[in-house]
Amino acid sequence: MIAQNHPQPYVIRRMRLEDISEVVKIDQASFSLPWPESAYEYELKRNQNSLVYVAEMEVNPSQWRIIGVIVVWLIVDEAHIATLAVHPEYRNQGVAQKLLLYSLIQSTKRGAQKATLEVRENNLVAQHLYQRFGFQTVGRRKQYYRDNNEDALIMTIAPLNLAHLQSLWETIENQNERENEDKQPHKKDSYVRKSLWKPNRN
Repeated sequence: MIAQNHPQPYVIRRMRLEDISEVVKIDQASFSLPWPESAYEYELKRNQNSLVYVAEMEVNPSQWRIIGVIVVWLIVDEAHIATLAVHPEYRNQGVAQKLLLYSLIQSTKRGAQKATLEVRENNLVAQHLYQRFGFQTVGRRKQYYRDNNEDALIMTIAPLNLAHLQSLWETIENQNERENEDKQPHKKDSYVRKSLWKPNRN
């Protein structure tokens, strides 16, 4: 059953080696051709042009759970979205869009001027997400996916506009605050709003 409401806060942070086992489980639950542990280890230890982030939710005050992951390769002035996955229990709650947005902002700050990705032709949910950020289909890779020979659509956004991305960030944050406020009992002067999403946790 896909959870519809998780009031716990979550953060987006850099992935660490100790996260690999949890991330691989999410990958296996998301793709028919998941990445092996060695692939993530390579990205973290050897690929200096890789940005790897996870979304981590606070289950209780002393326990956090990884619920999503994204890997971006910085190739000259391009950010290539290599993989993006969210735990099945936490889909349809905006986790993927926040991971994508955070990664695009960080990529732009590092000099990326455009972003590119491949997506399955029949994965309409993912295509819709990317289109919301301005990605457009610019090509096709025939029989790209080995499991069923499905075509991949090549989607690109250019140029990347840091101010626009940061504006989207603020819009999502404000929306989350309003939603969280609506779910909380009204308090008087002592009421403090808290966002469902925090940008980072060290």
